[in-house]
Amino acid sequence: MVGAGVLSLPYAMSELGWGPGVAVLLLSWIITLYTLWQMVEMHEAVPGTRFDRYHELGQHAFGEKLGLWIVVPQQLVVEVGLNIVYMVTGGKSLKKFHDVICEDRNCKDIKLTYFTMIFASVQFVLSQLPNFDAISTISLAAAIMSICYSTIAWGASLDKGWKAAGHVNYHLRETTAAGKVFGFFEALGDVAFAYAGHNVVLEIQATIPSTPEKPSKKPMWKGVVVAYVIIALHYFPVALIGYWAFGNTVEDNILITLRKPNWLIATANMMVVLHVVGSYQVYAMPVFDMIEMVLVKKLRFPPGLPVRLVARTAYVAFTMFIAITFPFFGGLLGFFGGFAFAPTTYFLPCIMWLAIHKPKRFSLSWCTNWICIVLGFMLMILSPIGGLRRIIKDAQTYDFYS
Repeated sequence: MVGAGVLSLPYAMSELGWGPGVAVLLLSWIITLYTLWQMVEMHEAVPGTRFDRYHELGQHAFGEKLGLWIVVPQQLVVEVGLNIVYMVTGGKSLKKFHDVICEDRNCKDIKLTYFTMIFASVQFVLSQLPNFDAISTISLAAAIMSICYSTIAWGASLDKGWKAAGHVNYHLRETTAAGKVFGFFEALGDVAFAYAGHNVVLEIQATIPSTPEKPSKKPMWKGVVVAYVIIALHYFPVALIGYWAFGNTVEDNILITLRKPNWLIATANMMVVLHVVGSYQVYAMPVFDMIEMVLVKKLRFPPGLPVRLVARTAYVAFTMFIAITFPFFGGLLGFFGGFAFAPTTYFLPCIMWLAIHKPKRFSLSWCTNWICIVLGFMLMILSPIGGLRRIIKDAQTYDFYS
């Protein structure tokens, strides 16, 4: 529902400015709500058949082989990208928790690398849980934590903003023309990353009973609307109040920027840790299943505990290594937001809708879908450029494995 990407929205605003920032936030909310509606409607596009997975819908729209090649790589990039970002977020939030708690004490400074490894150690254990049912409680706790820490983020920012009123700079954080353009591109990816629910919406709808008289799309759409109202009530306050309070000095994670009151900021960062602990597993489970299927069916490894232990441990170790090597929260969000989320969230549902329903050319539906496709494709091309530039720029001044 509310993802860790919400924490970067004030930073995105600092690269967009008030007018473009509000417009991008609102437009993204509308487009992603529209494409979610399409996914819900297409779940039972064929009477008597339910497309319970994103790739199944892709196969129906594009054909058995082409559908797999179009959808599965995109989903894999989304899931791996999210796991890397969550690993970075977990490590940074643990370090922030430690630093806030130890602010008035003589605690030893601990490297970010070690905090990322601590977070990964939890994932090494949880990754051995067999399926989604085993992590349902963790997922529920993660959802609650995300609502709590985003509320703390805008609440604490509001308090800070009242105290700093009149002393905040709202000029774009980049000063050069090239910097402003690349910053704009990165900010688009940051916003796109915040809307990440499309990859699991069909799996969620598959759990709802459906009959010809009472199709699953009706209760599912009600749930989507409620979820998006909650998203709006958290995303917009965090983005707007966070930017209002700190202006162009806000960091790429609003909870890293906030420092007072100590106990509240420490609590919020620990909530982030609990959230990404559960969210990591939600997006890692499909990857685990894919890796194990390849090992068993293609490479003929015998199924069982040894395969699961090695495969899942290796995957968690891989995401930990990437997170330790490139712990750049903002740059990673900008890169993966465009490269991974733009296709699956902004324009693939529209292409599937055109392929399945074939609306009349130049009709409202046809025009709306093509507008979303063009905007989404531009987002996919431009955002990774801005995110990659940010990663390269940060890497120039970063002491690796520090």
